[in-house]
Formats: sequence, C-alpha cells, structure tokens
Amino acid sequence: MRLSFKTRPQHSDWRHILDFWKEADRIELYDAGWVFDHLDPIFSDRPGPVFEGWTMLAALSGIVHRIRLGVLVTGNTYRHPAVLANMAATLDVVSGGRLEIGLGTGWVEAEHEAYGIPLPSWKERFDRLEETCEILDALLTREITDLDGPFHALRGARAEPKPIQKPRPPIVIGGTGEKRTLRIAARWADQWNLPGGEPDVLRRKVGVLHHHCADIGRDPAEIEVSVKVKAGGDPGEFAELASEYRDAGAHHVIAMFEAPFDPAKLGALADRFRPLVS
Repeated sequence: MRLSFKTRPQHSDWRHILDFWKEADRIELYDAGWVFDHLDPIFSDRPGPVFEGWTMLAALSGIVHRIRLGVLVTGNTYRHPAVLANMAATLDVVSGGRLEIGLGTGWVEAEHEAYGIPLPSWKERFDRLEETCEILDALLTREITDLDGPFHALRGARAEPKPIQKPRPPIVIGGTGEKRTLRIAARWADQWNLPGGEPDVLRRKVGVLHHHCADIGRDPAEIEVSVKVKAGGDPGEFAELASEYRDAGAHHVIAMFEAPFDPAKLGALADRFRPLVS
C-alpha cells in the first residue's frame, strides 16, 4: 500500500512548509507529496496567505529529491489546457520524472467571482475536463497535435521538451461523481482519488469505476485507487482507518495535513502505517 501526504499551503509561511517537505523526503515510506490549487484559503472563515500550487511545486522539486510531486487537484478552470501541458512537461523534466498530474473540474465559486474567472455549469465543467485530458495526453505523447474540440482548437501544437516519464506523467482524476467523474477516470486516469468519505463509500465508488471500465474495455487494475484521509491526530487511529480503506479497495492513502505543520507528526504516522506496507 502506498503512503503519501498533502499539505494545504494556506495560513502558513514558506519555512514551515519547506521543513515539513524536507522531513517527508527523508522518510522513505512517503512516496509522494501533494499541494492544492486554490487562490484563497478554503474551509476557512478568515483571509490569509495562500501559495500558488504549481509554482510552489516547481520550487519544491529542486529542494526535495526523492518523493514524487503533484497538485491534488488542479482546478481545470484556471488554465488553458495547452499551457498546463507545457507546465507539466517542464516540471516533469526539472524534477527528474517525478510529476503526477492531478485534475479536477474546479468548484470554488468565491474564488472565481473574486478573480473574474468564468465558472461554467457543472455539465460544461465536466465536458471541459474531459477535453483537457485529451489535450494533455496528445501534447505530452505526440510530436504535433491538431485537435478540434468544443472548447479548444489546436493547430500544429507542440509541447517540447517531452516529459521524462513515458508515455507521460500519470493523470490523477479527483472527485466522487459516479456519472461523469468516474467515467472520465475510467477513460483517462492512471489514478483515481476519493477526496473523502467512509470506507463503504469508497467500496461503492470502486464498483462504479469498474463498471465504467468494463463499458470501454479497460482493465481496472490499470487505475490506482487513492483516498485522502485527515491526518495530524492520533497516528494509531489513522492507521486503523487506512487498513479499512485498503480492505475497501484503496491502493494508496494520502495523509492530509493542515497548518501548523509539525515535521514530527510525519515520523509518528509513518511508524504506525508501516505494517500496512510490509
């Protein structure tokens, strides 16, 4: 079973985030680190500092040298997919092939209103997410891409240099929707992430994902199943819950930490989690 961690980069200074990531890089059990993609603090009643996810990840890629890196998840409404493809290719190269591309529809209305970013209907957001997956896959694997989609048209488009990982960095689709999210994951994802919910919820969603895979003839074993679990409390309780998620179909648990970031919590959690991967 794979263990990674996520830091919400809000209400913290850079030094504390950096110390936390350096400690995780030192602990071999942690396979990857994740940040979020928001422009304002979320799940918070107060304003405060927020580090931009992709820029932050690029900086971290030159400081931590072992763990894999990802934004969980990238808000699809914030960037043109061809620009995102070039960002991903660059980050995969500079990190030595450690990038995982997390993708989601985008959802925080207040952020979109504050920055003047259009927030389409839910249907259009899912349609755009599906098109983004197609564009990313094409630009990161083909020499030249020509594509006429409902939202974007590419003419002789290139993303160079190509990423180190072949055929491309893994695509991680995050979300819970059974009709669209899991169907998109069945088609495009190398990993599907459940952002929260009880183990029985995961078990049901995995069944739906497998159904969508059967519809398109894809082996569901090709898709890693991950789940985010709140961390920072009792490490033993975390490990017990992780075991239940494993029994429900999870291959990967992402420990979600919030500020203040205490590096000592990483070691305590890893010690209790270790029997699950032995």
